[in-house]
Amino acid sequence: MQKDSEVEVSENIENINQLMKQRLQKLEEMRASGETAFKSKFARTHLLADVIHAYSEIEPGENTGQEVTVAGRIMAIRRHGKASFMALKDRTASIQLFLSLGTLGEENYKKFLDYDIGDIVGITGTVFKTRRGELSIDVKDFTLLTKSLRPLPEKWHGLKDVETRYRQRYVDLIINPHARQTLLTRVKVVKAIRKWLDNRNFLEVETPMLQAIPGGATARPFITHHEALDIDLYMRIAPELYLKRLIVGDLERVYELNRNFRNEGLSVRHNPEFTMLEVYQAYADYIDMMNLCESLIKYAAEEAVGTLKLTYQEQPIDLSGEWQRLTMIESIEKYGGVKVSFDQSLDELRKIASEHGIRLEEHYGKGRIINEFFEKLVEGKLWQPTFVTDYPTEISPLAKKKPDNPDVTERFELIIIGLEVGTAFSELTDPVDQLTRFEAQVKLHEYGDEEAPKAVDYDYVRALEYGMPPTGGLGIGIDRLVMLLTDNYSIREVISFPHMRPEKG
Repeated sequence: MQKDSEVEVSENIENINQLMKQRLQKLEEMRASGETAFKSKFARTHLLADVIHAYSEIEPGENTGQEVTVAGRIMAIRRHGKASFMALKDRTASIQLFLSLGTLGEENYKKFLDYDIGDIVGITGTVFKTRRGELSIDVKDFTLLTKSLRPLPEKWHGLKDVETRYRQRYVDLIINPHARQTLLTRVKVVKAIRKWLDNRNFLEVETPMLQAIPGGATARPFITHHEALDIDLYMRIAPELYLKRLIVGDLERVYELNRNFRNEGLSVRHNPEFTMLEVYQAYADYIDMMNLCESLIKYAAEEAVGTLKLTYQEQPIDLSGEWQRLTMIESIEKYGGVKVSFDQSLDELRKIASEHGIRLEEHYGKGRIINEFFEKLVEGKLWQPTFVTDYPTEISPLAKKKPDNPDVTERFELIIIGLEVGTAFSELTDPVDQLTRFEAQVKLHEYGDEEAPKAVDYDYVRALEYGMPPTGGLGIGIDRLVMLLTDNYSIREVISFPHMRPEKG
């Protein structure tokens, strides 16, 4: 027996098929009459937002006599005998079209009303405001630019359609204002970041996405094969090691805004292809990067959404003022209610972890255990912007050790809404120390950690041997930042085309 939902889907598909047959029939009739249903070009004089901005203040009932030529997609049709209305939408706004039998003539009036919702049309007409105060365009002439063969869905919102929304993002953008506004905000965020960095003499650069040795992070990479060289290559998990090679090359201030690829699961927080900003500045340290990070995000927020006081999932977020700063061990005591330190033995730390239900691998050292306390007991509680510093050396293979405490590094992570939004180091510039830590990472891979690198990047060590100046490095997850600024719970909402399982059938 079919479920009600299955019957509804089946009926919906049948309705769509019938509507498509009707539209295809219209297309054939147009072609038979010699009319082109897919034009090459259309010259418009105004975007709809320009029309609204210029004439929104006219009085009800006033006709400006001003002729405009616009184009867009028909979103609604209301047929009323000798006078009808349509809603036209372009990338900037929507406006009402007024169709009059007296103005268009009987043949053209019927022709226009035979168009379908979703059709893209070009319009010439005069701007006026109805007696009810609706700014409108009185259509004098029109042309069909693109015939829509597939009807737009009447009901698009709701959880039952979420997979379809992501899979058919092009439809989502047509009819879902929130999806459209999210992507427009993302554009503003990226533009603001570039502007802020460019104004401070950072150079935007590009580094390889195909790498012989994936480095700069701990993650499982995607693997491909280059036929001409007969070698395996990896989609990069981070651009870090190549950007720091540019610092060695005396470029001093560089950044890259581009994609990383990690062969991991799909979730509301993870997509295998995602966008990162990485910034490197010579003669700076992680404190400088902390200040840079805070200033940059505040600027991007102001530019993109116009405020530093936000609401995320119905909870307030305040990006103004100085952001909280505390060490990892301090955060575990403050938010997790547990006192841990490197002075405790491994057995003590393991016992405390067991008491709090934290599972540990056999090869974990003190640093990795302390990080597990942070991730399990603290990270999700950090809602307001918080810089967590002094990450254990054991889990920070590219960061400089603190001179007064070699157990931890000059590293921070920025946590907002319980998510890691950014991370930064005082970069490790000692090639001997770097080689030792690379070799330790490879041993982790041998223990079965598939996210750890399985080979040492000796060329990067060689670059350090030529000398890298003191350097601060910063990474910011653009997708997660946009999630915060647009109040989106899922990372899929802020990516134009998130990865999906293949469609069935």
